[in-house]
Amino acid sequence: MARKKKGGHEEHENAERWLLTYADMITLLMAFFIMMYSMSVMNLEKFNEAAFSIRSGFGGTLKGGKHLLRSEPGSGAGISVIPHIFEHERPLHEVKAELTGYSEKNKITDKVSVTQDKRGVVISISADNMLFDAGSAEIRSAAFPVLNQVAKNVKKLPNQIMIEGHTCNIPIHTLSYPSNWELSAARASSMVRYLAQRGVQPARLMAVGYGETRPRMPNDTEAHRAMNRRVDIVILNQDSPSTKEQGSEQQPGEPADRTNRARPDLRKVWLSENGSIAAE
Repeated sequence: MARKKKGGHEEHENAERWLLTYADMITLLMAFFIMMYSMSVMNLEKFNEAAFSIRSGFGGTLKGGKHLLRSEPGSGAGISVIPHIFEHERPLHEVKAELTGYSEKNKITDKVSVTQDKRGVVISISADNMLFDAGSAEIRSAAFPVLNQVAKNVKKLPNQIMIEGHTCNIPIHTLSYPSNWELSAARASSMVRYLAQRGVQPARLMAVGYGETRPRMPNDTEAHRAMNRRVDIVILNQDSPSTKEQGSEQQPGEPADRTNRARPDLRKVWLSENGSIAAE
């Protein structure tokens, strides 16, 4: 219906004004659903890295289980906020198969061996002419491709990782390393630092120096001593006991309960979240 305005002109009502409001509502709904869709297809790898950083900033650690982020007993932290859907779990036998294939493809099986025992997957890397120079704890550049491959396979796992340094029985006495304990611990610490720099979460890494106390072979020939000079990267099973109760496979002639006894020959070193090395 038309109505008159002052001056005698007629004003016609716009019968389709409701379309403007309807179009605005449709536009807002479309923007809302686009936003929801973009959130549902987020980059999970980047999200997990951000979650690790945030959780570490509040003094907590991240482990596997029902949630990616969860509170440690007695930590005083709140309840878990990231559901299981964001957790990246991969069977250890797949990691073992991939690393074994890498070693065979690159023809380094004599220097890099991958096995699996009751503790988890053990990646044993020869120290001689591979990881370190004699009497040194500085990683050689020849070992970088192997360690990068290891870091690539383990950095997305929730498992704890123990780095074990081993030496032969030839004594060492230098200003830097008074004994094989210090040398083995320093080598393990160098490996921890390298893996942390390649994206493995520091809270998941432990470094242990065993010195000459856990040989793979008898120290009766140079070939056997070379096999004993090594670093073992142990990807622990999720249900493994604490680090203090961890031990290598029982050696012939050793008591069966040796893992439950105090060991004065054990040096533990770890990399704290601020990048410094601590020891006990």
